[in-house]
Amino acid sequence: MMAEAAAQAARKQREPSSADAERLNDEVPRTYLHPAQLFVSADPCYVTTILGSCVAVCLWDPSRKLGGINHFLLPYRATDRSPSLRFGGVAIERLIDSLLGMGSYKKDLQAKVFGGASLAGARQPGDHSLGSQNVQLARMLLAERAIAVVAEDVGGNRGRKLIFCTTTGEAWVKTLQGGG
Repeated sequence: MMAEAAAQAARKQREPSSADAERLNDEVPRTYLHPAQLFVSADPCYVTTILGSCVAVCLWDPSRKLGGINHFLLPYRATDRSPSLRFGGVAIERLIDSLLGMGSYKKDLQAKVFGGASLAGARQPGDHSLGSQNVQLARMLLAERAIAVVAEDVGGNRGRKLIFCTTTGEAWVKTLQGGG
């Protein structure tokens, strides 16, 4: 248990400093990722999203300098078999498939996982909050596909603002005040 906590702390992304903010190139396009969306590009782009109990999985291919991100709300779909990106299983599969379709190989992909907070009103006894379930699903699906999680910032009781760069794989996370 202690080793797992140490490994998670080592993978945790740090919050952006003012120096990091200055590094963001003003000439690189930016886009906002809404819940139940994904974005993939071989061109440089800063993708911003806001996460609470939702999870974003960022995948990056360092060999081809391309990446993508999703933002899902729920771990599993209901019985309607909807292919909606609201559901983690669908969103993660589509993200992987999109990168493979652009020429990536699974063995080259690196993952970063963010979000999964346990916000007020969404808490459940034990470790069964919606945020925790979203994180567990992301980790499980990535492990099943042998995609290494190289960084994460998950859990807690605060939302996060995430910025992901599609061509460098860099991610900046800022913990939001309030909520919780």
